[in-house]
Order: sequence, then C-alpha cells, then structure tokens
Amino acid sequence: MCGIGGIVHRHRDQPVDPQILVNMAAIQVHRGPDGFGYEVLNDAGVGFCHARLSIIDLNEQRARQPFLSEDGRVLMAHNGEFYDFQRIRARLEAEGVRFTTKSDSEILLRLYLRDGLARTLPQLRGEFAFALYDRGDDSLTLVRDRFGIKPQYWCETDDGIVFGSELKVLFAHPSVQRRFSATGLFHQLMQTMVPGTTAFEGIHQVKPGHLVRISRRPGGELSITDERYWDVDFPRSHDRDRGRSEQEHVDAVREALLEAVEARMVADVPVGCYLSGGIDSCSILGLAAAISQNPVKAFTIGFDDSRYDETPIAREMAEATGAEQDVMTLAAADLYGHLEATIWHTERTIYNTLAVAKYLMSRHVHAVDYKVVMTGEGSDELFGGYPAFRRDMFLHGLDELPPQERQEWEEALQESNALVQGAMLAADAVEDPALEAVVGFTPSCLQPWLACAPLVPPLLHPELRQELEGYRPGAAIAATLDGDQLEGRHALDKAQYVWIKTMLEGQILTWGGDRVDMANSMEARPAFLDHHLAAVAVQVPPELRIKGRTEKYVLREAMRGLLPEVLYKREKFAFMAPPAHTDAAKWGRMMELADQYLSDTAIEAAGLLSVEGVRALFARHDDPGTTAAERVQMDAVINHLLGVQIMHRFFVADDVPARARAEADRLGWTV
Repeated sequence: MCGIGGIVHRHRDQPVDPQILVNMAAIQVHRGPDGFGYEVLNDAGVGFCHARLSIIDLNEQRARQPFLSEDGRVLMAHNGEFYDFQRIRARLEAEGVRFTTKSDSEILLRLYLRDGLARTLPQLRGEFAFALYDRGDDSLTLVRDRFGIKPQYWCETDDGIVFGSELKVLFAHPSVQRRFSATGLFHQLMQTMVPGTTAFEGIHQVKPGHLVRISRRPGGELSITDERYWDVDFPRSHDRDRGRSEQEHVDAVREALLEAVEARMVADVPVGCYLSGGIDSCSILGLAAAISQNPVKAFTIGFDDSRYDETPIAREMAEATGAEQDVMTLAAADLYGHLEATIWHTERTIYNTLAVAKYLMSRHVHAVDYKVVMTGEGSDELFGGYPAFRRDMFLHGLDELPPQERQEWEEALQESNALVQGAMLAADAVEDPALEAVVGFTPSCLQPWLACAPLVPPLLHPELRQELEGYRPGAAIAATLDGDQLEGRHALDKAQYVWIKTMLEGQILTWGGDRVDMANSMEARPAFLDHHLAAVAVQVPPELRIKGRTEKYVLREAMRGLLPEVLYKREKFAFMAPPAHTDAAKWGRMMELADQYLSDTAIEAAGLLSVEGVRALFARHDDPGTTAAERVQMDAVINHLLGVQIMHRFFVADDVPARARAEADRLGWTV
C-alpha cells in the first residue's frame, strides 16, 4: 500500500516542478513512510510521485515507483495490492516478458504494455488505485478498484490535471482551489455523499469500478471521459438460476471466501486480523488460523460501555482458534481527544467516533510492528447483514408475508436495534420521490440520513442556505444510480446495491477503512470484497441471504464449523462507538471541542454555518422532551458540524502547500 500523486499540464512544453511532486508525496508520508520517488517527463508536461509502504518486495531501491517503461512510453504509479500476482508473473515470464522487481505492482505495467488496459483490468484482483500516462495517445488514465477500497481524487486547474490518493495531496499543489461547495457542505452535514463527489468545489473522486481518461487536445483543451469497467451485477429475478440447492450455495460461498482469505495472506511481512464480535471478522480469523502455520495476531477494539462492547464474544473466538489476541479498550470520553487528528486523515466528517477508535487501533497495530491486517468489511453488503436490509426485505421483498406478521417483524427489528435507532435505522419512515422512482422504494439505509436533511438548512450560513434553496439531496443521489442495474431485481438486491454505491464507499471504506488505517501506515485487506467472491454472492437467492429473521444465513451456514455457537446464533449488531449523549464524560469532551470550533467567533470566521442555527440545535438536544433516537440523530449532526469546522481549519484556513513543503524538508525528501 502506498500513496500516489501527479500532474499533467495542458501544454506539453510546460515543465512540471519536481519540488511540488516531492511535496505531494511528503504530505501523505503516513501512506508510505518507507521511501518516496518521483518521475518527470519534461518534454511531455507530466510528473508522477509515490510514497511507499513496503509490503511486497521490501527492497526500496529496486521496487521504487513511479515505474517508467524501458522505451519511455508509459509512466505508472500504483497504490494497493494485486493478488494472484505470482501466477500472472510466472505466466508472463514463461512467454518471454521480463520483470525488474519482485513487486506485485509491476504486473500492471507488463500487462498494460502487452494487452492494453481493456484486457488488463479483468485480470487484476485486489484493492488498487493507479495512474497511467501513455505517450502513444498523450492520455492520462486514473483507475479505481471495483468497490472503492483505495481512494483516488482528481481536479482540473487552469494549468491542467492534478490527482492523488488524498485531498491533501491535491491541496499541496498551489493551483488547486480549497473551497467548500454548497452541495458538498450540505452532504457533509447529512452524512451521505453523492457518489463521485467531495466536500470541495471542483474536486472529484474516481468512482469505484470506473476509470477517468484525460486526453490533451490542441490548444490546451482537455477531453475528460468517465467509463465504468465493472459493477455489482445482481441477476434479474426472472434470470436467477433456481436449480442450485441451498447446500451448493453454502459450499460455493465457503470455497470462494477461503480462496479470498488465502490470497490476502501473501505478504513479505506478518499479516494479522481485526476481530470484533461479529461473524464477519470471526470468519476471517477462523479461516486465516486454519491456513496459517503459526498463531494469528487478532486485534480487538473494546469500549468501557458494555452495551457497545463486543470483547467477550471476540475473546471466545480468539480462544477457539488459538489466536494471539490484543485488546485495546477505549474510554468513551477519550475518543473526542483524537477527533481532530482523525478528521485530518478522513478529510470528511464522521457521524460516530468509531472512526476515531479505528484510527487509534491502527496506531496501536503500527506500534507493535504490524503493517497488514485482514478485516471483515463487505460481508454485510454482500450477504444482507444490516438491519436496514432486513427491514427492506420485510417490507418489500416478501409478498407472501401476512401484514400482521410483517408488523411484528418490523417491531422486533426496531426493538433489537434500539441503540442505533436514528443512525442505522430511521425512527420514522422517510419517503423520497426521486429514489422511489429509480429504486421502487426509499432504501432504509438512506432514511436516517434523509431524515437529517431537514435539519441542515437552518445550520448553514444564510448565503449558502439561499444558494441551496430547493435542493433535493435524495434526487442528487438517485441521479447517480444506474437504473439498468436496479430494474427487475429483487428488493433485497436493490437495497444492497444502493448501500454498496453510497454507504460502503462513502463511509465504511473511507472514514471506517483506508483513511484511518493508512493514517498509521497500516494496510487493511477486506477479503469479503474480493470480486470473485462477489460474483458468487450475487447468485445466492435473497431468501438464503436473509432467511426468515436470520440475516447472512448462507454465510452462517458456510462458516458454521468455525464459529462458536453463541456467535452462530447471534443477531447482527451494528459495531459503533457509544454516542456522546450516552456518557457524561464523553459529552463533556465533545463540548470542549464545541467551545473551540462552534463558538460564535469560530463560526463567523469560517463563514459556513449559522450561529443561530447551531445554538438552536444544541438547545433542542438538551430539551427533556427530545427522544433517545432524536439525540442519536443530533449527536451525528453535531459531529458533522465539528468536522466541517475542523476541515475548514486544516484545508482552507491553513496554508496546505506550505505545510507540504515543510513536511518534505522535515523528512529530508529533496529533489
């Protein structure tokens, strides 16, 4: 895992300043502390940089990126991991292709030179983001992996294109504007982003499973196209193969998951596991322990609030597998003490301090000399694990379910998820016409955040509020969804597809994944998001993903022999940190940050929020008549308010290019 960045000027005769490239690498040193590199093509107006975290081929000099092909035609920088690279490498060498490193990254260059990009992409397995400049057609291509595990940002400036693994990499370039957009700010405050966007004006993400191609035209004109190369493809209901038995689906899931875990255990450094009390991480640990010849290191986050703490079940799983468990127990009040550092890395707001907990855990993992862990992200998305999926299944996917029983199931679901009501489940149903037009219903996963949307306008500065008058966030999200991938699908397929396109990429893999892991130079490998496993999962009938009231049924059966009985029978519990209002000490720490960032003076200085609106929100939060679910919702909004103000300080008020240059000087990274 690493960090990448680069510049392509509008005009080939405009040279790239190598110092800017070094600064762009330095400001993301947390992604790659083991070395850096840059390459400038002075006659092409192109330059790439790279900060390296050594996982495969630890020889820093030999495996240094960016890679330049021997004929000087193709420049490449890669962030991530390619699995099965040994097999691909052996096949290519047998055909006469020569390699200069032992790095998995080099297979991309060799495949591209031989096969071209269209034939290369299907051969790549793993999590990755990369950039390719080809002199042949004078084009830059930015590619992101299928689920968006690795980040990739880009923007157009007066001078050309700037790209990188993080927003701060782009902001290290003096030509990149650092200004919130009105719609980006709105979505930061309501939690759910519009796919492909960021909080900042003119800054884009490469969407998961997409490539962005930028070609230069005469006169400095840039041709920019966005192309999808892969998508989650649930079969249409009438096309689904009903000939496979339940046991065949169970066996197929087990085999595909085992293969995915085995591939992700390949590294030139030790590989550990994150372990919570859910069947996802427990399944990963169980398989890793079965494969490994040595005890697997298992890292667990615990909370001092027993209602949110999963340590006892995680400990039972660790003991059953002989894992070496390392438990880090966090006091709820401590989490806000690290919120600012977390926001610097997430570069977006967070609704729950679980992101802070994961930031602290990655710091701990790094401190005990681990660089790689496997994680359980993606299981709920593929196998129907979240309570929102069960709700949509009950309401829209079981036509034969009697109304009375449907109501009983809904009430039981709300009761068992009372702690996360207002975050994972909306307290009251929300209907959005634009989403209903595309999906057929308003997915339950979006409803808690759509319920937050009416809270947002009063919180905005009057000028921004006026600019956003009539804005419909649900319509903006709906416009990015591919209706062809939703048409004719079962309700559960639709619900999972929407989550994958919104919550998975914009939340779980961002502030819950890459950004807080790589903040401490730690690579996370989510085995469930192997695209070969996904191809198996989408073929599982909805009634085997959620069977009766049991979520992830097919996965439970596939892993039954590995899981303790208490875990096999346990209902999905959303893993999150205790909300601020549940703990007086934590609320006090949050208010200390509010005094700093949400004071009248701080709000007026930033010019983003409304003093009156923020005061009214806190008053409503303190009102004795406010329900617990409403407080969970408002806790999230307060976290977003703090996040917006912290982001303004770091990325707008501060001089990011100067900070990047200072970091390069501190590291001794020179041109």
